[in-house]
Amino acid sequence: MADKPNGFEKLFEIDTSKIPRPQISPKMIAAVIAVILVLALGRATFYQVQTEEVGIILRFGKYIKSTDPGLRAKIPFVDTMTRVPVTRQLTQQFGFRAAEPGVRGAISAATLEGESLMLTGDLNVAVVDWIVQYRIAEPYEYLFKVRNPDETFRDMNEAVMRDIVGDRTVTEVLTVGRQEIEATVKERLQALCDQYEIGIRVDLIVLQDVNPPDPVKPSWDEVNQAQQQRDRMINEAQARYNQVIPRAAGEAQQAILQAEGYALNRVNSSEGDASRFVSIYEEYRLAPEVTRQRLYLETMQRVLPMLGGKLFIDEDAQGVLPLLPLDTLRRVLPSGGGPGGDGGSEEDNR
Repeated sequence: MADKPNGFEKLFEIDTSKIPRPQISPKMIAAVIAVILVLALGRATFYQVQTEEVGIILRFGKYIKSTDPGLRAKIPFVDTMTRVPVTRQLTQQFGFRAAEPGVRGAISAATLEGESLMLTGDLNVAVVDWIVQYRIAEPYEYLFKVRNPDETFRDMNEAVMRDIVGDRTVTEVLTVGRQEIEATVKERLQALCDQYEIGIRVDLIVLQDVNPPDPVKPSWDEVNQAQQQRDRMINEAQARYNQVIPRAAGEAQQAILQAEGYALNRVNSSEGDASRFVSIYEEYRLAPEVTRQRLYLETMQRVLPMLGGKLFIDEDAQGVLPLLPLDTLRRVLPSGGGPGGDGGSEEDNR
């Protein structure tokens, strides 16, 4: 005997006979199908190309044309359209993955060590992380010349970077050679893209991070500190050298010039004295009396001012006291004597 339904089951019992059924006519169904077909036909016929893209039209898999940005039309269900971003700058990262631009992602670097660990020219190892920025310059070549262009371009990046890093020492890779490596990689990578006809134009190569491997990084830091200390001491010594040596050289040159000037002065003075003596001698030979008198007068002119004031009185002179210019004599002979300092009387100076 069947169990009777309880109160809870009676609450959810529905009598389907009392529910009204919608009346759908065949014409309504046909209209809906027609609208769906028109929408599908319009969607298959018209397409929109964005401003940074180019539309590539294929008809049964064969390239037909390229279309510019805007609303375009194609043969429905026959032509297929592929959008290629030609003005957008694309980026590939090597050695790391960033979830946001400029921010390193949470992916472990150990999983990407295969593409960033490189052997340098001096048989050392460096971990090189870099970024390549590029654009699709030729959409046709990008789609049809090379299979899997993105993966091929990535392999080309690794090959060129390993080749360039392998030609340089680890010091160049980690310090002074980064800009040269970036420029060389960009040039060779672009040449390789042109050779493969991959349709890509390389815009920029950036070495994001270059470090020694983690096991040797502490030792590498100690070596760098020692090299920096060595360079600092060399710079200090060079600065001291530049202060002392030029000053000493200048002082030596000054002493040499002073000695040369003194020697030249003595020589010129001696030559002048000799020339004057010779000229006087020649004049003396021509007029000995005149020359003797001139030499006497010139000598007395130099000597007499050095003797001070002198007073000569004739022995036979009388009454000369009123005529003596005592004020003038006092000024000439102050404090009892002339420059000779003998302080003698008139009789002594006579």
